[in-house]
Parts: sequence; structure tokens; C-alpha cells
Amino acid sequence: MTLTPSSHAAYSGVLAEFWRAQDAVGAGDNLADALRRTLRPPEDALPVAPAHDRAVWGAHGTADQSTVAAVLSRASDDLGTSWPVALASAAARVHGDGDRESWESVVFERQRRLSRAVVAAAVTEEGRWLDEVLDGVWLLCEQTSWCWPAHDDAHAVGSVLAIPDRPFLDLGAGEVAAQLAWVDHLVGEALETAYPGVRARVRREVRRRVFDPFTTRRDWHWIGLDGDVHNWNPWIHGNVITAALRLLDGPGEREERGEIIALALEGMDRYVTALPLDGAIDEGYGYWWNGACRALEALDVVSFATEGHLDAAEVPALSATVAFPHRSHLGGDWYLNLADGQAKPPSDQPWHALHRSARAVGDDDAVAHAASHRRPGVPAATETFGLGRLVRGMTDTDWIEAPAVPPPLIDRVWLPSTEVLLARGRSGSTAGLTVAVKGGHNGEHHNHNDVGSFVLASDGVPVVVDVGRPTYTKQTFGPDRYDIWTMQSAWHNTPVIDGQQQSPGPEYRARDVTVTLDEATVEWSADLAGAYPDGAAASWQRHVSFGEGRVRVRDEWRSAVGAAHRWHLVLAGKVDVDAGGATASVRPLSGATPVVIRWPAGVRSTVTRRILEDPLLTDVWGTSLTRLELDVSDHPDVVVTFETHPATTEEIR
Repeated sequence: MTLTPSSHAAYSGVLAEFWRAQDAVGAGDNLADALRRTLRPPEDALPVAPAHDRAVWGAHGTADQSTVAAVLSRASDDLGTSWPVALASAAARVHGDGDRESWESVVFERQRRLSRAVVAAAVTEEGRWLDEVLDGVWLLCEQTSWCWPAHDDAHAVGSVLAIPDRPFLDLGAGEVAAQLAWVDHLVGEALETAYPGVRARVRREVRRRVFDPFTTRRDWHWIGLDGDVHNWNPWIHGNVITAALRLLDGPGEREERGEIIALALEGMDRYVTALPLDGAIDEGYGYWWNGACRALEALDVVSFATEGHLDAAEVPALSATVAFPHRSHLGGDWYLNLADGQAKPPSDQPWHALHRSARAVGDDDAVAHAASHRRPGVPAATETFGLGRLVRGMTDTDWIEAPAVPPPLIDRVWLPSTEVLLARGRSGSTAGLTVAVKGGHNGEHHNHNDVGSFVLASDGVPVVVDVGRPTYTKQTFGPDRYDIWTMQSAWHNTPVIDGQQQSPGPEYRARDVTVTLDEATVEWSADLAGAYPDGAAASWQRHVSFGEGRVRVRDEWRSAVGAAHRWHLVLAGKVDVDAGGATASVRPLSGATPVVIRWPAGVRSTVTRRILEDPLLTDVWGTSLTRLELDVSDHPDVVVTFETHPATTEEIR
């Protein structure tokens, strides 16, 4: 494999920075050769000390002791219990009833158990933990496929199960390869001393399942050759880089190491180049952690491995995307959850990764947002999101010692690339209302047909909500995706125009989006008609304004005479609609200040209560959501207002 670009101008993201750094030291034009000159040796290539460094991992080492104690406790509970077994029948279910969870939950727990054992072995140096590590490593090596069944293309050639001689390189395979690289880096020497031959087996399996497929097949959809790049790109490329840095250490493999890392960097460059300069992620906040954050983490590892020769911190889009989490923050544990994200994501996100990236690019607000989740005596990281993230978080001294500070809570956010606006009453406070509204199009990654939808929060708690997504199944990314109710515009805060919902595809988009921002007033407007099938309406203008503590949404339209239109609001909390009137009050979750909703007299209202059963929804919203439906068929326009209204004693009862 030879990777020789025609010129440095071929790159506009990560590699452009690399070429500039190489020019400064007089390097040549071959990326793989340049990497070979700058890469640390495999045993020193990953930015965490191995277990034999007792200044880090010993009884009085610098590794976070709260994390050590928590992981050791869970690892001790594992001892003597059977390892989870991933059954073939569970893997096949994705092609039957569409269930992904039965197989994935088992292999995820197996990998988390291995991560716990590795930390226990590193901290204690006890043989029983090496036994546990060996069992976890060997089970992964014996596992027929590392690919998650929902991703494997074996079904296309007639098999409902993975084909061992046809490995598919997906998120799952990349995660296992990187985990085995971290295992080898941390405790590989001790493991090989106790069990000679285990390292060779690991390298054989990673080569067969990851390195060879990566270099011999170039039709992987996630490498972005067709111009469509999404979160798989940095996630898999980053894991390939981690695995190559550590595991390609045999005779004759040093040259291949540079070539594979060069190929992965070229692939990741497509993702970084596609990032908008405002730092927005069209997949939403939830996917930032497994998209842009994965890119930042991978490039941080590369910076360490090249001793700073390749440092992408100055790439504008990467610097900007570090701000995306705090720009999506509603308050407390709540976030603006566009696409497939959750409004209340897991609290144990790898905040250390954000903190580290924010420090690198010098974004003080992003540093503060990450640090607002740091608590003395609380573990600095968990094994939930992988061994690499666990050990990086628990050995990052700056993160471990970060003082807890308030989040920045920016008062005005405008992201032109996704046409998303977020505004709150004042910076640094969740008090009162916060409103967010989006334009964009219905071909965005993890799209929900939600052009023109808006979210309203009281004291940082969503009241007018974006539902999010239920547990993934085969249907989620199949041709019947929009049969899932949470993906439909009718279950977003959008109109149903002449009985029609929005259509999927990039051609269905907001038109003429305009934004006005000043200290006193915020305004967003767009024509939503383009997001609906042709003929639904000639135009549907939505105007959202926020000022003096009140949000006002005004829609006006031109459509066929007699067309039936309904105006939808999806609400969380206790909803009381004034019978025969034109107001509703909502008592939000978490005890936030109630919100009063008002609409014109004469507009008929109905209410649909949706019972929730999926845990990804009930964990966020409880047992139900309410949809308020306004029949605006006989009107040329409608104005709906939202204001906070402290609950009276009678209302609380």
C-alpha cells in the first residue's frame, strides 16, 4: 500500500495541519513515511502508563482512587460468576423479530467485565485478576464475530449468522480491537509471562478481523468515499489507529503500522473536513460523544504518539465542535436532543474527554461545562464506554483535580449549518424559559422528520419536548424507520398540513430561514412547506420569538380551501387543559415552574395521551407523554404563547 497525495492541498482538515508540521521539519510527501519517522515505538505509543509504572497504578499512585475503589468493587462481584454467553439464537433474532438488545447487551457486559478485570490486575498485580483477564480476552478471541449482528452483511449472501471467513468491520469490531490493544498495553507483559502465547493469539485475531478487512476492502460505507460521513467514521478509524499503534509491533510490521495509520487518518480527514465551522453535529448532542468526540480523542492519541508533530487542535471545525455540548445544554441533566439522542442522557458520560479536548483548544466555557460534572470523591470515569475511556479518565490528573464549577449556560446560540437556535432569559441561569427551534432538512443523520420543531424548557426542564428514540431494533435503520412513532413529524412540535406529515429526504427542508438576535429579543422564522409533500401547502410560515419571559409561536399559511390542518405540541409533565377554553397548564417534571399555554379562542383542542413502555423513553419521561392537538383548519393563522406561572397551593394539590 502506497499513499502519496498529489499535493498538500488535497487535505483541508486533519492532514492539512500534519503537512504544515512536517514541512517545518523538512519531511517528504509520503504520509506513511512521515508517520514512521514520528511515531513512538508501540510499547510507548498510548498515552497511559502501563501497569508496571507503580507511580500511577500502585497503592499510592496517581490513578483516581475513587474510580479504583468503584471498579474493584464491581470486579470483585464478578469473581466466581459465569461469564456472559452470546448465543447464536440471540444474534439471529435481528433478522427475525428485529431484536438487537438480547445479543448486544450480553457482549457489552462481557467487555465491561474484562475492562474491570484489567484495572484490577493493573492496581493489585494479583494473579487471580490475570486469570480473569485471560478468560475475557480468550472469550473475545473465540467469539465468532466481533461485528454487531445488525450491521453484518452476511444476510445479503444468505446467512442469518456471521461468516467467520468474511469478517465485517463495524463499530463492534473496532471497539474490540481497541480494547485488546489497551489490554495489551496495560497488562500484556504480565499476561504473556503467566500465559505464553496469548499475545500472539490477540494479534492474529485483530489482524484477521480488523487490519486485513480495513486494508483490502475499500467499500466500507463509513469511510466516506461517497461524501456521506457520519459518526461511524471517526469511531472506527480511531479504534483502528489505537489497535495499530500498539499491536503492530512484530518483525516487518513497523512499515505496515505507518501505512494503516495513514489510511485511517485519510479516512478521518473526510469526517473532519465535513464538520461545519460552527461546530454543530446534525445527529445532535447524544451523538457528539460517539462522533466528534471520538475524532477528538483519536487525534489526541495520535498527537501523543507522534510527540506533537500531528496536533489537530488548531483545526477550526474541531475547535468549534468542542463547544457543541454546552451549546446544547438546557440545564441540569437536560439537553436539546435532536435526532436519535435522549433529552436526559446517561450522567456518566466521559466528561474527561470533553475536558481534555477543551483544555487543548483553550475553550474556557467547554472546560467549565465538563468540570461542572466533576465531584470530589466521585469516580472520574467508568467502564461503561470502553476500557480506553476508563483508563484515560482515571489517570488524567487535570481532570481528577478539576474543581466543580457552574456550567456556562450560554444565553444565545445560533448554529447556521443546522439552522438551530437556542435562547434563554439570561446567561448563567436556567431560571424561566429556554427555547430551541430547528430548521434544517429531513436527510440529516438519524433524521426524525422534524423541520420547524421547537423545544421549550422551564428552569432547564423540558416541557414542550422532543421525544427522542426508543431502543434500537432492525427497523430503526431499515425501510420502515418512519413507521416508528417517535420518528414521525406528528409526534414532534410541527403541524400536520392537510392531513400530511413531513417526508424524509434532504430535499424536504426549511426555506428562507432568518434569525434576529439581540439582548432583548430573539426571533426565528422559516417556511416549513418545503418539508411536506408537494401540494400540502403553498407556504407555511413559522415565526418563533422570545422576549420579556414569553415565547410566542405564530404560524400563517396559504393552502387549498377546505384543507384540514392540525397544530401539535408534545408535552411532558401533568397537563391540564381548560375545558371549552383556550389555555393549558403544564406542571413539568422535576418540580420546575409550571408553564401556561394560550391559543386563540375558537380553536378546538383535543388531547392524546401516549403510554410509554420502552426503558429509553420511560427513564427520561416517565410513564406517559401528552400531545395537545389544535384544529386550525378554519383559520388563516394561529398564535400560541408560553409563559411561566408559579403553581398555586390549589394547583399543587
